[in-house]
Amino acid sequence: MELQTTIYLVVGLSFALYIGIAIWARAGSTSEFYAAGGNVHPVTNGMATAADWMSAASFISMAGLIANMGYGGGLFLMGWTGGYVLLAMLLAPYLRKFGKFTVPQFIGDRFYSKSASTVAVICLLTASITYIIGQMTGVGVAFSRFLGVSSDVGIYVGMGIVFAYAVFGGMKGITYTQVAQYVVLILAYTVPAIFISLQLTGIPLPQLGLGGDYAGTDVSLLAKLDQVVTDLGFGQYTTTTAGSTLNMFVYTLSLMIGTAGLPHVIMRFFTVPKVKDARSSAGWALVFIAILYTTAPAVAAMAKLNLHGTVNSAVAAGGDLYAPEASLKADERPDWMKRWEKTGLLKFEDKNGDGRIQYYNDATKNAEVKAKAEAAGWKGNELSVNADIIVLANPEIALLPNWVIALVAAGGLAAALSTAAGLLMAISSAVSHDLVKGVFAPNISEKNELLAGKLSMAVAIVIAGWLGLNPPGFAAGTVALAFGIAASSLFPAIMMGIFSKKMNKEGAIAGMLAGLFVTLFYVFAHKGIFFVKGTEFVGLIGGPNSFFGITPEAFGAVGALVNFVVAYAVDKVTKEPPEHIQAMVEAVRVPRGAKAVSGAH
Repeated sequence: MELQTTIYLVVGLSFALYIGIAIWARAGSTSEFYAAGGNVHPVTNGMATAADWMSAASFISMAGLIANMGYGGGLFLMGWTGGYVLLAMLLAPYLRKFGKFTVPQFIGDRFYSKSASTVAVICLLTASITYIIGQMTGVGVAFSRFLGVSSDVGIYVGMGIVFAYAVFGGMKGITYTQVAQYVVLILAYTVPAIFISLQLTGIPLPQLGLGGDYAGTDVSLLAKLDQVVTDLGFGQYTTTTAGSTLNMFVYTLSLMIGTAGLPHVIMRFFTVPKVKDARSSAGWALVFIAILYTTAPAVAAMAKLNLHGTVNSAVAAGGDLYAPEASLKADERPDWMKRWEKTGLLKFEDKNGDGRIQYYNDATKNAEVKAKAEAAGWKGNELSVNADIIVLANPEIALLPNWVIALVAAGGLAAALSTAAGLLMAISSAVSHDLVKGVFAPNISEKNELLAGKLSMAVAIVIAGWLGLNPPGFAAGTVALAFGIAASSLFPAIMMGIFSKKMNKEGAIAGMLAGLFVTLFYVFAHKGIFFVKGTEFVGLIGGPNSFFGITPEAFGAVGALVNFVVAYAVDKVTKEPPEHIQAMVEAVRVPRGAKAVSGAH
């Protein structure tokens, strides 16, 4: 069966499975719509949480980022998995014991204020809508490459699929659909990795293959990769870091507390029956996530070596990488390159007119590399490869069977759609449950609240699709921005709400607003929103990464610190929370029982 037909078949079957599950598990009450009835098994919830969490960023982009960054890319693994440890130990059990549906509802009741709930909704919508741009963009990329349609058409199809199982199924439908999506995406990620690990090292487990020897040699795979990339002017793969040590630490911390503060992840822990199940769910989620996250470094390294090997035949032979006959003839480039060129994510420009592809770091400060490139007649790097194609193109680069390539297509779409559905659920519940019922119409009937939830999700899907079709100017790095927003606004409020019985509503509101504002200002300033002169940033804060060399993507941790400081400063000059609120916080922290507590007087 030809490749395109195989892709249509596999992707079509996966979509039919998702819609079928949604019809079977459709929500019939607000409890089922917001929290799947509160009776999801911890293992099932852990698998659904893993799918909810492993977005297009994890499936499509993470290995590509590690491939580009090398050792420094490990911060994504540490930050994103470390966030689940925070969730399991510090947040999930207490939030489940509180017994509410949403994060804004917890903040509103804990800080005895509809204003606090409204500010939390604003923070939630800002983080979720920012995050969803990346998911819809990922859907567009996967569709445009694998289904032979434009990215715009791909986004429309993705909107339709999510609408079919999210609007009608609510959290109940999303939960069981995400279980199926997890199975699809984890197979799609690990099967090609096993094939490629066998090809390059003879070891079936990619996690072990990463530390094995390169096939046919007594040189380790990583040593071979280090040699190739440094000979071509790139940084050493196993030692390159993401900026300064401070930036790497703050970046990791921002991803960690951002993970623990993301509303669509936290909501999953409201779906289990008991408090201990919330902690158990987080543990199972870590297990299921670890399967992909421990495979990602191997995928990154092996894909990078394969890519260099495709362009430069001397990689496998161990010859001169700069020899004229070593580089690939442009008219003989493989079909996978031609297919990806159509998406615009891979570009080739013959700068020296020799009819061959030169792939090296033309901006390197290595004099030896520059001299070799000039001696070979090279006029600059001629191949541009977007990091987002590393995982999706990996099986094609390695010449794997068509069914494996089709499985990767289905996995990429499953990852993007599962997270998009979780984000849409968070947006819908914030609007219908926290704003409509919590603020504007507290006496609304359950039937009308359910209708409002479905309508708000439908509107959210339209907005998400529009943002995917027309991403704002700062869309690059939107995932990191979403984590920064969650880290700087929601995470501190949740932590103080659980562990500080003296924290009052004035402090919480001021902290959330301060953290959100500082983070957004720093990010937007670096995207050239303020005072741009030509192409060089000359803005209000003194230049790029001007705050101790911290990048915008890492600034969420600084915003969180601002949040804590402002909250405690305001708390000290305003009156304490009422006694019944302090008693409620004490009750939430008692580590026994599953009985929900209430902030009612």
